[in-house]
Amino acid sequence: MGTQSFINCSLLAIIITFLISFYSAHSQDLTIKLIHRDSPHSPLYNPLHTVSDRLNAAFLRSISRSRRFSTKTDLQSGLIANGGEYFMSISIGTPPTKVLAIADTASDLTWIQCKPCEHCYEQNGPIFDKTHSSTYKTEPCDSKPCNALAKKEQGCDQSRNICKYRYGYADNSSTEGHIATETIYFDSSSGSPVPFPGTVFGCGYNNSGTFDRTGSGIIGLGRGPLSLFSQIGSSVGKKFSYCLSNTSYTTNGTGVIKLGTNSIPSNPSKGSAVLTTPLIYKPQNTYYYLNLEAITVGKTKIPYPGEGGGGLNEKTTGNIIIDSGTTFTFLESGFYNDFGAAVEASVTGAKRASDPQGMLTNCFKAEDKNIGLPEITMHFTGADVKLSPTNAFLKRTEEIVCLSMVPTTDVAVYGNLVQAEFLVGYDLEAKTLSFQTIDCSGSL
Repeated sequence: MGTQSFINCSLLAIIITFLISFYSAHSQDLTIKLIHRDSPHSPLYNPLHTVSDRLNAAFLRSISRSRRFSTKTDLQSGLIANGGEYFMSISIGTPPTKVLAIADTASDLTWIQCKPCEHCYEQNGPIFDKTHSSTYKTEPCDSKPCNALAKKEQGCDQSRNICKYRYGYADNSSTEGHIATETIYFDSSSGSPVPFPGTVFGCGYNNSGTFDRTGSGIIGLGRGPLSLFSQIGSSVGKKFSYCLSNTSYTTNGTGVIKLGTNSIPSNPSKGSAVLTTPLIYKPQNTYYYLNLEAITVGKTKIPYPGEGGGGLNEKTTGNIIIDSGTTFTFLESGFYNDFGAAVEASVTGAKRASDPQGMLTNCFKAEDKNIGLPEITMHFTGADVKLSPTNAFLKRTEEIVCLSMVPTTDVAVYGNLVQAEFLVGYDLEAKTLSFQTIDCSGSL
């Protein structure tokens, strides 16, 4: 064998070895820890804050966040800066830099702070320096990722032919930077980071407003083309799931997000059924819509209004958004009147009470620990999801328990309190979402 042939064979062997290892890494399930912003594991945790303090802040964030889904306002003006409740860690660049950012299932473009900055807000961890990465590459103005931005979010540095983005938020915060590609790494169950080269993200060099110094930006996990999951979806079977602990405001406050073909619920575990409902597509493709047909309180079943109330058909476009970044659940106000009345009629051994903060509508005195709280079932198309008392109700004070759902005159949102202790699986290949009851504070 000649020298050139030997070199060619060696190069081929190296390439094959790399491809085999790359495929093996990407065919495994990836598990990333989620940290609730108010839990003791979070860098934002303040031990002086009471559970009531944290719930008050979460309620205000939920109200603010619900406006981003509004059908009555401009989409951009509805965005909020602190776009979620859970932090997620990734690495980016070559060599890699660790980044802690908000994981957001209602955002698409992932963006982080980047050096050199025109203006960056103060950040606890290191700011990613694109000039030190050998894999950083900007996108041109006529590129597919650039054209995937909304027109009002899209710009161009004509002199250098670099695509620019700009997001404005409802609280006057903003982020501006370049659209670029980089290698992003996730931790895997094997302990070795798994790379996803050529991932599109926003490199923000002009960021100001109410962004928290703990996080470096937002990790977009929505269903639009620029979201992180949409980009890497084919490598992980277009499937992901998350499991959120219901102790976010007390002792644990963690969860996990899993990516991969085995990440979503499949076989029943310890007798827990897997419930599956369709994911509904809408022209605004960032959000995940479900079809809510009714809610049962005790033995009273109340049909939910709107396009979802009559079952899934060709006219159904989904009537509720499922969102991990909103704490409370928002239900259509007209429906909520009957729903709240049914809850009040079903609670036994407790008198009505007022929320001391005037935020929550249906509250009850809980001096007697044996008060009877009704079973509440959410009837999604094909999936009857039974909520535990800790899903549907929360302890407002030592003496008061309140329903964790509130009325809205706009878009209904299925928040994270009612999703706690469920493995929630997103199968974008089959266009379905599944629920399975599980202990999310344990090991998955």
